[in-house]
Amino acid sequence: MLYGAKMAWRHLGSAPGQTALLVAGVAAAVFIFIFMSALIGGLAELLVMRTLGNQADVTVAAPDPPLPVLVPVQGRHVLAARQASTSPSLGLAAPRAWEATLAAFPGVQVVAPKLLGSGVLIRGEVTRPVTLSGLEPGRESAIIRFDRAMLAGTAALAAGEVLIGEKLARDLGLSVGRAVTFRADNGNSVTLTVSGIFRLGLGQLDEAAAFVPMSTAQAVLERPGRVSVIELKLDDLYAAPAVAARIAASTGLDVTPWTETNAQLFEALRAQGNTGLILKVFAMITVVIGIASALMLTTFRRRGEIGIMRAFGATRRFILYVFVLEGALIGLAGGLAGALLAAAALSPFPPIEEVQTGQLPVDLGQGSIGLAIWLTTLGATLAALLPARAAARLDPVEAIQQ
Repeated sequence: MLYGAKMAWRHLGSAPGQTALLVAGVAAAVFIFIFMSALIGGLAELLVMRTLGNQADVTVAAPDPPLPVLVPVQGRHVLAARQASTSPSLGLAAPRAWEATLAAFPGVQVVAPKLLGSGVLIRGEVTRPVTLSGLEPGRESAIIRFDRAMLAGTAALAAGEVLIGEKLARDLGLSVGRAVTFRADNGNSVTLTVSGIFRLGLGQLDEAAAFVPMSTAQAVLERPGRVSVIELKLDDLYAAPAVAARIAASTGLDVTPWTETNAQLFEALRAQGNTGLILKVFAMITVVIGIASALMLTTFRRRGEIGIMRAFGATRRFILYVFVLEGALIGLAGGLAGALLAAAALSPFPPIEEVQTGQLPVDLGQGSIGLAIWLTTLGATLAALLPARAAARLDPVEAIQQ
């Protein structure tokens, strides 16, 4: 086998131009493979970060069982149908116990309760309708990343404080330290101090949302000891449907994964992934065809040499081994060269979190570099089988005569 390796190396070295061209072609295909993987993966990550980064992966709420509709029949009341309740849900009681239960499920990374209500913010004669969200102090940025979006003040909430968006602050003429009144739909009012102003780039949150400590929300909404929902962040975003199904089956709660509330985005991400897979397959096909064609030409050019080797006792298996090894060496060298080129070319791109408008969201970490090298070496080895078998089947007498 060592002699076969030397023979393969000599074959490749005897035509350096052809070998270099083959390696360059493989390297180009590997570079395209890594670039497309990094670009598609980075684009998906950017889309998820921009659209889902400030949303829960799974939302857990109290079940809302349908109400029975009874009709009198012959002096008795018979169940005729069930209809959805029209009264607002009181939410989840004993949220601490539910938090502990949900945190124990595999794959759950963050658990954050939230109390929701509605009303208006009032400053002088200016009013703006808002959705009020009560958050647990110390976990303000557990779901919505306020810590990355603050324009002024702090994301930490204390009693009597409120976080608002940039557009809402501008409409009401508010700045950090200013007071504003919140009046809930139930008529209760509370005076709040602006502790921070954020810009998330999401219209509904920047224009019509206010965030207060959980205790403040429970008091003004008259919902002591209750929360509207418990939001979850997962280790794997795409495991949300499976995790939601397990939680629903175990707890009987109303569980909604992000794939239901953002079904169109989920389909778009899946289609994007399929497109990337097709491009990668075509890149590998290019490698296989290029190596197979070049080695077929090499086999034809070395017919006389192969005939002499066969006449001196070289077995068909030995000839097969030499040419397959040549293909593997070309694939490995091209794979390594393409990977180094991709790493050098893609490393200057900024991290996904820092990508600005107009920049390519390239994530080298998702470039599948190891997979590219392995697939290229395997593809090149398989591509060499056909010309190798053709070389091994040559009749030594006919090959020498030619």
